Amino acid sequence: MYDEQQQPEHGPLAGFTVGVTAARRADELGALLQRRGAAVVHAPALRIVQLADDSELLAATKEIIQRTPDIVVATTAIGFRGWIEAADGWGLGEDLLARLHKAELLARGPKVKGAVRAAGLTEDWSPSSESMAEVLDRLLEEGVDGRRIALQLHGEPLPGFVESLRAAGAEVLGVPVYRWLPPEDVGPVDRLLDAAVSRGVDAVTFTSAPAAASLLSRAEERGLLPELLAAFAHDVLPACVGPVTALPLQARGVDTVQPERFRLGPLVQLLCQELPGRARSLPIAGHRVEIRGHAVLVDGALRPVPPAGMSLLRALSRRPGWVVPRADLLRALPGAGRDEHAVETAMARLRTALGTPKLIQTVVKRGYRLALDPAADTKYADA
Repeated sequence: MYDEQQQPEHGPLAGFTVGVTAARRADELGALLQRRGAAVVHAPALRIVQLADDSELLAATKEIIQRTPDIVVATTAIGFRGWIEAADGWGLGEDLLARLHKAELLARGPKVKGAVRAAGLTEDWSPSSESMAEVLDRLLEEGVDGRRIALQLHGEPLPGFVESLRAAGAEVLGVPVYRWLPPEDVGPVDRLLDAAVSRGVDAVTFTSAPAAASLLSRAEERGLLPELLAAFAHDVLPACVGPVTALPLQARGVDTVQPERFRLGPLVQLLCQELPGRARSLPIAGHRVEIRGHAVLVDGALRPVPPAGMSLLRALSRRPGWVVPRADLLRALPGAGRDEHAVETAMARLRTALGTPKLIQTVVKRGYRLALDPAADTKYADA
């Protein structure tokens, strides 16, 4: 189990906080992020319920054994393995494999192919894109009128997929191997939502469409959906492992980033490119200052900064070199009330955290400003 507080000294994600909504393989994703310097907030947005004892899966298995389908579509490795294991447990494993041998077997992606072959079967075709849309296109091009198709579901119904096949004349049998349900403890999800709307995280990762849908649903239940969508639109990067995962977010008008290869490693590498690229970098008092999520790089050295200090620094960086009045800085401080002494206290802590007090200048009776280098004044005058 990874430690959410443990971070390497430096790395491409140092100074950034990333939310992880995955239930499965969360430890692996969290470890990959932390090895690159990120702080990780783990909030599984759903839980997987295996259906080894479920009557629906048993009924679908018996129906396939009684009437061999023309086509079987395997959508996930864990789901296909779970199906074969459940059938073995019921004493139906050999009969099921015999029927699957006779059917045209389509496998969505390399991992599913591995599970199919581990069961002693061979797939007839697999899409290069790992996309269910490509699977659907192939089936419709081949023609499915009058054909019987068994579809291994992957945690949620595939209504568009199933409806298209049925409209083309196919008989579709769903094989529900496992289901996604909301987490038993919504506390971590609520903490992640609070962090997202307050910009306490820099990115949120999604590795399944149900996790994305679950987070959006919980935000709606709490009345936070408009704030969450606004955060995703401007300050918090939603990163999805692939296009299918992104669908619930896209349905809400959220633009996401996705790696070219739909894997955890490329997802983390994408964040290593995107987050530093979004950080503000300024020449201040002879130093190069890069403002990250919860830390600052001063000439490449990582300087953790308290939340109040980051709020002040962001307010100053919006108009680099310009004087920002104390009243404006007070409004930037979360929960500071009306006492401008809170600004002075937070500013003193910020300067200490930065380790270079001259980065921020006090302008007597007016406020504070970043000591922007003279050569940069013109460039940032209208920033």
